[in-house]
Amino acid sequence: MNDLVVRDASILMTCQPSQSDVLGLIAGGAVVIRDGKVAWVGPEAALPPDSSSLPILRANGGMVTPGLVDAHTHPIFGGERSREFAMRAAGKTYLEIAAAGGGIQATVVATRAASDEELLAAAEARLRRALACGTTTVEAKTGYALSVDGEARLLRLLATLASRQPVTIVPTLLGAHALPSERQADRASYVRECAGPMLDAATGLAHAVDVYCDEGAFTLDETRTILTAARQAGFAVRAHAGQFRDLRAAGLVAELGGLSADHLEKVSEEQAGRLAAAGTVATLLPGACVQLRLPPPPVEVLRAAGCMMALGTDMNPGSSMTESLPLQMWLATTHLGLTVEESWLGVTIIAARAAGRPEAGRLSPGAPGDLVVWDVAAPAMVPYHYGANHARVVVINGQPSPPPRASC
Repeated sequence: MNDLVVRDASILMTCQPSQSDVLGLIAGGAVVIRDGKVAWVGPEAALPPDSSSLPILRANGGMVTPGLVDAHTHPIFGGERSREFAMRAAGKTYLEIAAAGGGIQATVVATRAASDEELLAAAEARLRRALACGTTTVEAKTGYALSVDGEARLLRLLATLASRQPVTIVPTLLGAHALPSERQADRASYVRECAGPMLDAATGLAHAVDVYCDEGAFTLDETRTILTAARQAGFAVRAHAGQFRDLRAAGLVAELGGLSADHLEKVSEEQAGRLAAAGTVATLLPGACVQLRLPPPPVEVLRAAGCMMALGTDMNPGSSMTESLPLQMWLATTHLGLTVEESWLGVTIIAARAAGRPEAGRLSPGAPGDLVVWDVAAPAMVPYHYGANHARVVVINGQPSPPPRASC
């Protein structure tokens, strides 16, 4: 049975903001989980009497938080691109590497050639590392097959992956990740496939549809065509927007009532205002931003506009080969300018909204029984002491499992 009482915490973070405390902190807090769902949260002194017979997980003075939510990942792919990392370290740019035959196209070749089991085994290992760092939910994109049948295959593998390991997966179709090399002379036809047959093939398999709208990727008009068709077909929508150039994709996602616009190194005050007005999340990806040596997103502009800001690892083989959300919290607070409180909300309740699983990322009655017991007693300790794994126990749906003591 997925029943549990978590007690003996120094502090419990609910991520249910109040006027006086944006993180919803409870000193000496406790949690009751029944049937895999949070049934009660409050001070340990007020634990319901009927919880006394439930199994106990003692935090031993540690901090308890919701399970972390990764709002942007690409976990299923073949091969690796460490050679490109070396090229970038030597001064080559992202676009120069792509023009030389690297980038997304290189991963497409490796992914198409890999067997189903090879792809599943590699993705499962990545999610184990994410789980070890406290992640219990991921938004997971396709995007490395770039054909109707290939993208449907990756969605089916994500469904299999969801059944093989405990991390919750919210699947996203990213057929418009790049123009496949064999379709360079057939661009308009490929866009029509992304807006038609590919959506048909993704029905019942994908929760959302994403488009990479940027310099060297898809235009704003092409993005509008694909995302409008996706919205009409019943999918949630999101976009890679403004990583290298502001093509106004953020405003388009907002116009369509989308979940999130992601990257946003280049986004105007006007576009930020449209995101805020629509309640569309601005998802920031510090790992990719820093690795590609890009200027940081205009956090002050996003904050002033009232945007909700989430964080994601951008787990992918080219620009951010990491599974660690705590590392993104360190980068967000030191390189991007987020506060500690903003970074915690960005990997919990706001990230859950961006991922399309708004019930996650919080500790309140009815939420999933996902939480982390940390070997720290204050929220700032996790991003402050970066590189160490402070996650002692990770609980998913009321089931605890001690994570391997990997670095995070």
